[in-house]
Amino acid sequence: MGNPKQFCAVESIRAGDPLPGTATHPERNLLLSWPRRYWERNLRHASNMPPSLVDRLDGLAASGRRVNLIYRRQEPEELHRILLFPEGLSFDVLPNQLEDFLEDAQQGRDLGIWAGSPINTPVLLCCTHGKKDKCCARFGYATYRQLQREIEGQALPVDLWESSHLGGCRLAASLISFPSRRKYGRIGNKDARALLEHEIRGQAYLPCYRGNGALTPAQQCAETSALEWLERQGVRADNLVVAPPPAETDNPEVDLRVDWTAGTVNGVLIARCSQREIQRVDTCADLDEGPTSSWCWMVSGISPQTPETG
Repeated sequence: MGNPKQFCAVESIRAGDPLPGTATHPERNLLLSWPRRYWERNLRHASNMPPSLVDRLDGLAASGRRVNLIYRRQEPEELHRILLFPEGLSFDVLPNQLEDFLEDAQQGRDLGIWAGSPINTPVLLCCTHGKKDKCCARFGYATYRQLQREIEGQALPVDLWESSHLGGCRLAASLISFPSRRKYGRIGNKDARALLEHEIRGQAYLPCYRGNGALTPAQQCAETSALEWLERQGVRADNLVVAPPPAETDNPEVDLRVDWTAGTVNGVLIARCSQREIQRVDTCADLDEGPTSSWCWMVSGISPQTPETG
């Protein structure tokens, strides 16, 4: 057994493991409220789920819908809250109706009969999945509590939940925001208020930013670097578009174009993205084995380019 005082999140920092480029996350998500005390190691399984429900959730995942369990203490356990993205809909479903609802969702049927409500505020999930990784229990839950205190103290319009595994245990505390799919890591107490304020404004909080889940790892690095460059110029972009990498995906170095607008001003940045090999552990379960080789994308340089005119 590894040293119980070791944490993969601490070792990740020591290894120089970067945050940007680690945020890939599918578009289609189903978030299901379930008491945390029953969560198992699998991100969508709980010990008190009937086998038929486990099969239904696994079927949803196999069809391309990511399923996460979510929890917060004040929610009634006799009712399941279900959040669907990108639909942006919230449903309250009784336990004896849950499998019927999930079947309708999996089959793509009209969910109007379930009386869903539109989601009008940012939904933030903070990973506290201790059965998956001890870093998510230690760092994730502390961060969740700090975020909760900030939201309650300031009456902030944010819907915060504890969540099962979000990916990147070594980057705990980890968080994802819906509907944007912005991901964050290594969130400390000092970051909580600023992160919430940025999310309410629809902006990335750069000190903890891992990237946008809709982008490739190289694009995420270019996006983060561009946002940091603009911030140094005192520019807050209203819109930012990162060009996809070229088709030659095995190229270890690519230049990505980033188009940005801020009000009536616009510009183009070129980010030089390259791959670098590092030695890291992915989870606390890997601490006994020790670090292994991994490749990550980084930005080695970024510069403005005059927009083309036609």
